[in-house]
Amino acid sequence: MPAMPLPRRAAALASAAFLLTACATNPVSGKRELALMSEAQEIQLGRQADAEIRQTMGVYNDPELQRYVQQIGLRLAKSSERPNLPWSFAVIDSPAINAFAVPGGFIYLTRGILPFLDDEAELAGVLSHEIGHVTARHTVQQYSRQTAAGLGLGVLGIFIPAVGQAAPIAEAGLGALFLKYGRDDEREADRLGVTYNARNGWDPAGVAGMLTTLSRLDEASGERRGVPNWLSTHPAPADRVQEVQALIAEARKTTTATATNAQAFLQQIDGIVFGDSPEKGVVRGADFLHRDLRFAMRFPEGWDVSNTDAQVAAKRPNAEHYVILELVQAQGGSLEQVAQQQMAKAAFQLVEGSRTRINGLDAVVGTYRGTLQGMGQAGARAAHILHGDRVYLLVGLAPAAQFNAAVGTFNQTIGSFRPLTAAQAEAIRPNRVDLYTARSGDSWQSISSRASEGNVKPSTLAIMNDYEPSQPPRAGDRLKIVVIG
Repeated sequence: MPAMPLPRRAAALASAAFLLTACATNPVSGKRELALMSEAQEIQLGRQADAEIRQTMGVYNDPELQRYVQQIGLRLAKSSERPNLPWSFAVIDSPAINAFAVPGGFIYLTRGILPFLDDEAELAGVLSHEIGHVTARHTVQQYSRQTAAGLGLGVLGIFIPAVGQAAPIAEAGLGALFLKYGRDDEREADRLGVTYNARNGWDPAGVAGMLTTLSRLDEASGERRGVPNWLSTHPAPADRVQEVQALIAEARKTTTATATNAQAFLQQIDGIVFGDSPEKGVVRGADFLHRDLRFAMRFPEGWDVSNTDAQVAAKRPNAEHYVILELVQAQGGSLEQVAQQQMAKAAFQLVEGSRTRINGLDAVVGTYRGTLQGMGQAGARAAHILHGDRVYLLVGLAPAAQFNAAVGTFNQTIGSFRPLTAAQAEAIRPNRVDLYTARSGDSWQSISSRASEGNVKPSTLAIMNDYEPSQPPRAGDRLKIVVIG
C-alpha cells in the first residue's frame, strides 16, 4: 500500500519522441503510416518504463514461474513480425486481473490473472495478444496519444483516486493509466494472437478461452471487489469471442496445432498467492491485516474493500460513502502539523479536531469540509495515527448532506485501528491456489467455505475453473481452489 512513485522519465521521453514524426512501414499491415517515434526511441522508452514498472509494482518472487512465462513469451515473439526487439516477459506481484505491454517489447502479466487461465494455450493466448499490440505498434500509437494529450503516467491526488469518476477501488496499475486500446486495435491483437498461437503449436482456441473467462468476469463484476483491470484497459470481450471463433476456424484449415499442456501449466501455478500478499496487507472479510507494518483495522461490515499499492479503500454499496487508509509521506513537524498540512493539501478545511489516543497510539482526529470531484460538497472524518515511525491517514468521506448519518460508522472504523504483536503478525498467511479433485455432492459454496473459510466467493471459484457460476462442479474434475496458508 505505499504510494507509487510516478515514472516521470519515461513520460518525458515519450513527450520528446512525439515531436519527432516521420513515415514508416507498419510491420504487421505493411502500410505506410505516421511514425511518432523511431524503433530505437521506442526501445529506449520501453527500457526506462520497464525499470520503473518493476520497481513500483514489484516482480512476483517465483523464479521458476518467471522462467516459464519468459520461455513461452520469447518463443511466440521470435515468430512475430518484430523478432529482434529486446523482448521481455514478467509476472508482476499484483492481485489485479491484468496483462499489458509497453513499447519496445516489454510484456507483463499480473499473478492475479494466472489462476483464471486453464492451460498453457490460454497463457500463450494472453501473451500473443499483448505481443500483437507491440508488433502492430498499438503501444507506440496509444502511448504517444496519451502523452500528447497531457495525461502522462500520473495518478491523482491524495485520496482522490478512491472517489474520482474513474475510480474507485480497482487497482489502477500502470497499464490502466496509459494504454487504452480501441476496438480495431483489439480485433487486430486478437487476430495476431490466434496466428502466433497456431504458428507455435499451441491450440489457437486458447485465445477464445481466455476471452470467455474474461467475459464471465465482466458479467460477475457487480459481485466482485472492484473491476478487473484487464477489462478497464481492453473493451469488454463478450462481443469479440464470436469473431475470434471465426479466426480460429480459419486457422485450423492450415494448422494442426492443438497443444494445451494443461498439467504443465497447473504445476506452475499450484501454490501461487491469490489476492493480497502479507507484504502488502491482506483483506479477511471486513478486516485488513498488515504483517510487515504490524497493524490491523476493521472496515464497515458489508462494504466492498480493495487493497492497492497506493491505498486500502472501502465503499458502501449503493452509496457514495468511502473509508480510505493511506500511509502519509510526512515532512516532519508535530502530528497536528502533519494533519493540517495533509488535509489542506487535499483542499479540506478543519471544522473541529483534537489530539487523542487510539488503542494506545497517538492520533489527531478531526472533522473537515471540502469539495471532491464527482461528489461535490463533502464531509470528512479523518484520523492521522502515529504507529512506530509512520503516520497513517484513515478517513471517512461522504456527501455533505449525508455526512452526519455516516459519521458514527466512520468513528467506529477509526477506533478499530490497532497495533499487532509480533506473534499476531507472523500468524497472517496469504490465500494460495491449490489443486483439488471434486467429489460427489461438492458445490462451489461448500468448497469456498471449507477451503478458504469464505474469503473467496463461490462464483469466483467457478469462473477460475471454466464454469458458469450457476453450474455445479463435476465429480472427478481437477479444480483450482483457494486455501489459506
